[in-house]
Amino acid sequence: KQAQDLSDSFLSGEEDNGGKLISNKNINNEINGNWLSSSSNNIHEARLKAKAKRRLRKNSSRDSGRGDSLSDNGDVVRGTTVTPTSPKSKLLDRKSRLGKGRGLPKKGGAGGKGVWGRSGEVYEPEEVDEKDPNYDEAQENCVYETMVPPLDERDFEKTVTPIVQEYFEHGDTNEVADLLAELNLGPMQSEVPSLAVSLALEAKASHRELTSRLLADLCGPVLSHSDMEKSFDKLLRELSDLVLDTPGAPQLVGQFIARAVSDQILSKSYIEGYKGRVDCEYSRAALDRAAVLLKMSMGGLRIENQWGAGGGQRPVMQLIKEMNLLLKEYILSGDSKEAERCLRDLEVPHFHHEFVYEAIVMVLESKGEKTFKMVLQLLKSLSMSSIITVDQMRRGYERVYMDIAEINIDVPRAYFILEQFVDKSFSMGIIDVKLRDLCPCRGRKRFVSEGDGGVVKLESY
Repeated sequence: KQAQDLSDSFLSGEEDNGGKLISNKNINNEINGNWLSSSSNNIHEARLKAKAKRRLRKNSSRDSGRGDSLSDNGDVVRGTTVTPTSPKSKLLDRKSRLGKGRGLPKKGGAGGKGVWGRSGEVYEPEEVDEKDPNYDEAQENCVYETMVPPLDERDFEKTVTPIVQEYFEHGDTNEVADLLAELNLGPMQSEVPSLAVSLALEAKASHRELTSRLLADLCGPVLSHSDMEKSFDKLLRELSDLVLDTPGAPQLVGQFIARAVSDQILSKSYIEGYKGRVDCEYSRAALDRAAVLLKMSMGGLRIENQWGAGGGQRPVMQLIKEMNLLLKEYILSGDSKEAERCLRDLEVPHFHHEFVYEAIVMVLESKGEKTFKMVLQLLKSLSMSSIITVDQMRRGYERVYMDIAEINIDVPRAYFILEQFVDKSFSMGIIDVKLRDLCPCRGRKRFVSEGDGGVVKLESY
């Protein structure tokens, strides 16, 4: 049986280089000198086919079909083109399919969408190519700057008005100058003073004082003298319209003109230049008011203080002095409405407790009932009109309670008068019962000296 297998192998064999006959069947049936059965032979053939297919898949992307391929029975066929099929795991593979890459990142790590170069890379100045068809000799000496478009008349008021209104709150002229310097005012530069004055006409006296200071500080660094004159000329022309909203506009504008001349913003000949050529009665009234104030300044009137100063900007001692003068004027005149107006013009609602304190101390130091009744009526009126709030009224009374011991040194009957004043204030509804009960009282009984025999005496008032 072995001889028959050998004869079959020689009949089906081929002669190779050394004249030896090699049988393909023997190769398939014999491995390492051992003869295999038909089932083992089939397993070995399947392994060979699988190995050949793996080799083909590995080299398909590199050889592009130029390598070996397998026939239907698993034999290697050379020279046949087989379309390679890439497995699913290779679909998103970004490695070079030609096998020429070195495994380095693309563009040296500086690639990617929207990337101009490697991180930290510094580019050298690019030299201009004079042979470039887009070369322009005039662009070599260009200087590029950020340009702010000039404000037109429509945007001017919307931009500058909030700046002036905010200045009325903080009072810092340097901040206003910095904000105006950032704007390109252009031809609207001369409109700044007229806008500030028109806003101040509808505001408080303290705001008018701030406006005068603002014009004095802006003249020179931001605005010129010609801009100031043009602005006041515009105010005089528009007085007929300003009177509709502010009836006292001619007198107020005249005070602004007098203050501007005093601060050397306007020339001394500014008013004289309008003589004989003013037709509007409001403009004539404003110029007459300015001329009168300037004549009075020669006699000692200080125009710098014509508007007064806001409460937060005044010294405390000055406020106390003005409140005392207000109370004395009220005691002499008896006009509570004028006293209310003067107290409101001081613009110190946070300091009204001082007014209450000074009024009660004036009652304690007085000798008649006139001051007692008039102060009660004034506090009642101020309380009903809410000019003095409940909190300020309470703080004023509490301050008197705290200082009554020192006041009693100068005014012996201070305790007795204070008790009467507090009881009357409660009955008129100025204070509540809690504040009335806090009123201090001195004991009515006291021991006299030993010479009196230790007799207890009642203190008489």
